[in-house]
Formats: sequence, C-alpha cells, structure tokens
Amino acid sequence: MDNSHALFICNEQVEGENGCKHREGEATFPPARAGFYVTVPTAMPKIILSANTDWYLFNFRRSLARQLQASGWEVVLFSPNGPYTSHFESEGMRWLPWRLGRQSLAPWLEWPAFRQALAVYRREKPDLVHHHTIKPSIYGSAAAARSEVGGIVNSITGRGYVFLGREPKARLLRAAVRAMYRHAFRPDNLRAIFENQMDRDYFIRHGLVPQGRTALVESVGVDPERFHPSPEPAGKPVVLMAARMLWDKGAGVLVEAARRLGAPEKVRVLLAGQPDPGNPNTVPLPQLEAWQREGVVEWLGFQPDVPALLAGCHIFTLPTMYGEGIPVALLEAAASGRPVVTTDIPGPRDFVQDGVTGILVPPDDPEALARALESLLHDPDRRGRMGAAGRQRVLERFTQQEVNRQTIAIYHELLGAA
Repeated sequence: MDNSHALFICNEQVEGENGCKHREGEATFPPARAGFYVTVPTAMPKIILSANTDWYLFNFRRSLARQLQASGWEVVLFSPNGPYTSHFESEGMRWLPWRLGRQSLAPWLEWPAFRQALAVYRREKPDLVHHHTIKPSIYGSAAAARSEVGGIVNSITGRGYVFLGREPKARLLRAAVRAMYRHAFRPDNLRAIFENQMDRDYFIRHGLVPQGRTALVESVGVDPERFHPSPEPAGKPVVLMAARMLWDKGAGVLVEAARRLGAPEKVRVLLAGQPDPGNPNTVPLPQLEAWQREGVVEWLGFQPDVPALLAGCHIFTLPTMYGEGIPVALLEAAASGRPVVTTDIPGPRDFVQDGVTGILVPPDDPEALARALESLLHDPDRRGRMGAAGRQRVLERFTQQEVNRQTIAIYHELLGAA
C-alpha cells in the first residue's frame, strides 16, 4: 500500500490542543479512545462518486461520502440534477451536473454523456472514481481510462431487467450491454464490486470482467441507530412495501396477494413510494390511483420518514421479480425489528435467512406471497423472533460502518497499486 494515502492508527498517547497532535507534513485528528490517534496526510486523495440519479447518491452513498470527508478526502458528487443536490451542498460536498439520460440508448444521444464525463475527469484529476448503476459504470469507466485517474471502482448493484428479462427487447439489449461492459472494464486499475456472489460469478463466467478485478461487498449498508426496533402498533395488522412503484419490484404481485388476504377487511396493505417515469417498468399513476379507489391497498406515495413508516407496520414485504443487489429496504426493515417476506432470488436471499429472519417465496407468485404473509399475520411471537434475528444479522454484517470500511479498503488497494 502507498503510505501517502494510508490512515494510520498508532498506539501512542496524544497530547496537545483539543487532543490533536500535528507533525510536519501531516495532520492528526482526535482519537476515538485514549492511546490511539489517526494520522491523515495533508495531501489527501480526491474521489468522484457518480450515479444515474442524485437520489441514489443521497440515499445510499451519503454515509460513505461523509466518512471520507471526515478522514480528509476531497469528495465530489457527479450525477444528473435533482431535488437532492442542494442537500449535498449544504453538507459541504461539491456536486457537478451530469447530463445523463436514463432511457436513451441511441449512440448519438449517449455520446455527449461520455464526452462530459471525460471533460470532468480531465479537469478534476481525481485519484479515484466510483461509479454506481449501469450507465455511469460503462461511460464513466471509459472516460476514466482516457484520463489521469489512479483507480476506477464500479458498483454492480444487480443484473436487473437487461440481464434477466425474457422479452425480445431485453435479449437484444443484453448482447449490447455485455459488449460495452467488456470494453469499459478492461483497465488494470479497475475493481468491480458486487453485492452477491451469483452476480459476480455471472460477470466472470461471461468474460465481462476478470476475476482478479472483482470484489464482494454485500450491500451499501444501513444505519442501525436511525433504524431501530419499536413495539408493534395496535389494531389491524399492517403489511408494508416501501419501494419505487415498479412492476419488477412486485407491486402488482402484492396487490394480487392482498386480494387473496381479504384486504382491507382483514389486513391493511400499504404501498409507499412514487412511480419512476425514467424506468420502463414503472407502474403508471392511473393504475396506482385505481388500486387506491378499489381499496385493496393504500398507496401512500413518497414518505420521507421511513423509520416512522416501518414502526407503523407488522410485516415488511418486497416481492421483487429480478435478481438485484441486497435491497436496502430489506436491511432497513430488519434493522427496525420487522420480519420480511421477499423473493428467493439473488440479492434478497443473500440477506434473508428463510424461516429465521423472514420468509422467501418464488418470484411472481401472488398465492405463495399471500400464504407467507398470512402465516405471519396470526403469529406475533414468530414475528418478534424473526424481527430480532433480522436486526442481529444487520448488526453483524450489514451496517454502513462495516460496508464503508470494506469499500475504503478497496480504495486504498487501488491507490497503493497506483
């Protein structure tokens, strides 16, 4: 490892103003406990974190950005404009706009996005870039390879529709996206982070990335202080799904299951989240409104206070239909002490222990989903045991602190090689 980029923990008592000790050419921060201090070189690395939405960076990478900043790194965020960019700036994080379309595939529409990334990387001269989601990983990696970037990190958060869809459009896109991955993932200074072993094996098996350039970091983690257990609410049982309102997240499957459960007379089924017009699988607003009028589910729309939302339910469900990274929604529910019912596919099953922390059901199977939910609706003791086991699993392996530690270790590996 190149020590000019390393963080050192030294077994030495720190003295000086405000518990800090300064040496020539380096700065030290107050120790976490007596006898230890952290030394950070003054010339700290610059990193650019990018994604296809500002929403993704705000919800899933803000903790990582904060931790890097606290260690002295210069953090720059790079994404399309949106409602969360002002939050970045209020926290002292620089944000740069990226004109990146989420649906466009025509080369003459995509070329400007690559050119913009190339211009930004050449101007900013980051030591590292970390891309999230498909397009930033492909275009950003290609741009970084043509710039003076010390390390390239790409987070593959699942294969999704392109790799798992059965429609002719998905099969056509699959061949094109595979070719783009192979080209973009060629640099030796690149690491691809996967959230589950099956996705990692798929990319290696199909020659999209060499095994030596891969790493496994399970999820983006969750804050167990923000998401914590609370007593179940009184009254009629409540089943909650909190996610973007997409067909492939299982919104329609849950509605069919709710009908089988006798909602709303026997159980309340809540859908929390907005449709996503930038996604071809979005549930149209008229359909959500029709379900609401029918009364079989309650569509709540966007809910900013997710911990309060989870405290108001008895069971959390996410009947997602395609393999993905470990869904953060499952981690948040488990950290809140709620049992989860989800599908037996890569990602969800890498977190949920069937029969211990929740129940796994086949994808796109409303009947199986209804049976699993009903088995928990009438068994509060089992819900309590599953909720407690789920939180313990989060604390052992899936906290933001642990995930950030693993991710930053990959950064240091690349910086050392550079």
